[in-house]
Amino acid sequence: MNRDQQAGSQTPLILSILPFLGEIPKAFEDGTSKAGRGMGSQRQIIESKKQYKMTQKVALITGVTGQDGAYLSEYLLKMGYIVHGIKRRTSLFNTDRIDHLYQDPHVENRNFILHYGDLTDSMNITRIIQEVQPDEIYNLAAMSHVAVSFDTPEYTANADGLGTLRILEAVRFLGLSEKTRIYQASTSELYGLVQEVPQKETTPFYPRSPYAVAKMYAYWITVNYREAYNMHASNGILFNHESPYRGETFVTRKITRAAARIAMGMQEQLFLGNLSAKRDWGHAKDYIRAMHLVLQQEKADDYVIATGITTTVRDFVKFAFAECGITVEFRGEGVEEKAYLASIDTAMFIEKVGLEYLEKISKRIGECLLEVDPQYFRPTEVELLIGDPTKAKTVLGWEPEYDLPALVKDMVDADIVLFKKDAFLKGAGYQVLNYFE
Repeated sequence: MNRDQQAGSQTPLILSILPFLGEIPKAFEDGTSKAGRGMGSQRQIIESKKQYKMTQKVALITGVTGQDGAYLSEYLLKMGYIVHGIKRRTSLFNTDRIDHLYQDPHVENRNFILHYGDLTDSMNITRIIQEVQPDEIYNLAAMSHVAVSFDTPEYTANADGLGTLRILEAVRFLGLSEKTRIYQASTSELYGLVQEVPQKETTPFYPRSPYAVAKMYAYWITVNYREAYNMHASNGILFNHESPYRGETFVTRKITRAAARIAMGMQEQLFLGNLSAKRDWGHAKDYIRAMHLVLQQEKADDYVIATGITTTVRDFVKFAFAECGITVEFRGEGVEEKAYLASIDTAMFIEKVGLEYLEKISKRIGECLLEVDPQYFRPTEVELLIGDPTKAKTVLGWEPEYDLPALVKDMVDADIVLFKKDAFLKGAGYQVLNYFE
């Protein structure tokens, strides 16, 4: 029996199901329905509202403005949670992914609340946790770009490694060890120079970047606090997971954006690094469901979340262009390898991209669309990652709903829509951003 079932056995039936409705039924609001009239006085209605709020779980999400934070917030809100998110202060708005969830601070009974914070600030994190009193903490914040971690190793260690310690120590210090469950976002980059294929929970780690090394500290300090202080703290070792929300500088999103822009005549070429690197790619929507399931277990533990299928960057490129009706052909080896426009499926291109873009792209048949740029090679490369999700499927009952073709389709379709908007604005004489990093 998980803790939802235990809580339900101690709560009136009507209250036990309310958290899953996402809002207080109208019967509670005005007492005009038959159910409302049968509940008695207005005082009883007000008291019922209070009890309803008390039964709602409270989640705190670090990295709420990121890909996973946005999807997880939406998922938990639909399940009736009150969600608090931590975001860093920036001079520009960085809340695009959660704009549809945002609630004005003047709205009463908000269930989505944002806080300014940073994992490098112990007092800030401790204060937020003390104020929120969360039932669940999802630590998703990180400097998560592997290549950039080589440029900012000290900051990466501080935020990704010590940031996790700050959360664990705050929960312990505030006396919330029994109340608050903690999910730590670990990563398949821990395996690095892989010691076993496929990689599972017992596979030895061999990190190959400052990011992965920092995450290894975060992994083991989570295990240590679980064992030392009997905290419900778990690691989710998530393999690569993507979506239309993926950051523009990550390789999958870089590819799908380029496929859409090249198809629409807005970009000439794409430059990438190691085309032979293999990754186990899944959809972020599937992976955030696994995060939630991890914290619903009676016993804290660590889980690999993956699809069990690996694909090269080269094949991901082929899939992305194919979603636009474009076939690319790779020629050459190593740094001399290039991809050329081989053919166009006219009917598919018109359906997916648009007739108005067909003439221009048709003139490029035989031209080079992609080249290898050595500056994108990592100092220490991770060649192969493929996870074994057997434990997650057996214990959590988790199954991914998206396969790789569905993931690529979702991303390319979203980027085509995005750049059609840019094309419309540009055609009307407005300036559009290039989104250069």
